[in-house]
Amino acid sequence: MQGPIPREGVFRAYWRFAAERQLIFARRQEGMSPPWTDDPILREYRFCNAFRASDRVSQALIAAAYARDDFSAEDLVVRIVLFRFFSRPATWELIEAEVGVLTAASFDEERIGEVLDRAFDEGRRLYTAAFILCANDAYGHQRKHRNHLALISAMLDAGLPGRLAETRSLRAVFQLLIEWPLIGPFMAYQLAIDLNYSPLLDFDENDFTVPGPGALRGLRKVFVDLGGLSPADAVHWLVDYQERVEGEFGIAPPSLFGRRLYAIDCQNLLCEIDKYSRVAFPELESARTRIKQRYRPDPEPLRLAFPPKWGIEAPCR
Repeated sequence: MQGPIPREGVFRAYWRFAAERQLIFARRQEGMSPPWTDDPILREYRFCNAFRASDRVSQALIAAAYARDDFSAEDLVVRIVLFRFFSRPATWELIEAEVGVLTAASFDEERIGEVLDRAFDEGRRLYTAAFILCANDAYGHQRKHRNHLALISAMLDAGLPGRLAETRSLRAVFQLLIEWPLIGPFMAYQLAIDLNYSPLLDFDENDFTVPGPGALRGLRKVFVDLGGLSPADAVHWLVDYQERVEGEFGIAPPSLFGRRLYAIDCQNLLCEIDKYSRVAFPELESARTRIKQRYRPDPEPLRLAFPPKWGIEAPCR
């Protein structure tokens, strides 16, 4: 097996994007004034951070997972799964304003459903625009959020939290999650990573990965050919390659306060380079031809919090 064949310009751009996007993050955290980059594409359009855990939504989820130190497995599964289904902090705040600190005991499907019904009827957006969740009526409800709440109830009734706590690999977590209605491969993997941020699990993020649709598009742009590797193996190849980037391209690979890129990060960066390439390399064929979101700075400062088990000492601001 010869290994993947990089598309030279896009491959270099992948690493340049990763490094520059992390520098933008660092400059913002240091309180520097904009613009934080000379790259015109990064200045004009919205992109995720190089490290998934440092994105604003993931930061809010990590804070939710560690809000108290006495959460049970059931509490953590309810909090993390519900948070990730919506991936919208405003929706999370709306729910906790109604029930208080969300736990398995305070999770009331009907009560929360009524709160979200009212918000939906008022025209409030409940879900993120970042990805599309399955919206079928698996639990007999016409509204998507009602089916997702019913799914969480079913998970609790089936004892899923205890089964997750007994798993021995990230792959096993994924396999448990993908058995459920409304959860496809992309969401099962994202949830597995989210649960692994929490005190419930502690697996190596490089043990297992599932490239999503955007990452698959990115792989087709970054590589001419995968050389017999599966998409997942190609992501792991990128994880290993980061040690060679500075020597080959003169680009210092991104670092999150000393933490290197993991598979989830390289997978996410493939999604971002797919978007970036729509402007930087428009000659590459793709099902999507433009970047939807323009960049608008969030006025709220990002107060960083990472899983304590990572041992990251993030500077306070």
